[in-house]
Amino acid sequence: MAQANPIDIQKALSGAGYPASRGALLDFARSNGASDDVLDVLSDLPDREYETPADLMSAFSEE
Repeated sequence: MAQANPIDIQKALSGAGYPASRGALLDFARSNGASDDVLDVLSDLPDREYETPADLMSAFSEE
């Protein structure tokens, strides 16, 4: 799995609406100019709906 700082992930997704699918979060992160590492981490997460930012970060920490 790619290496990305959780803070970078949170910055890339700042202002994202939840619940959101992995694809929607990837699109949002791209539009915010997220680094390739952040996009790689998001791409590697399970393809499901994330209810809150905490839900997303929980899935990130499980990888």
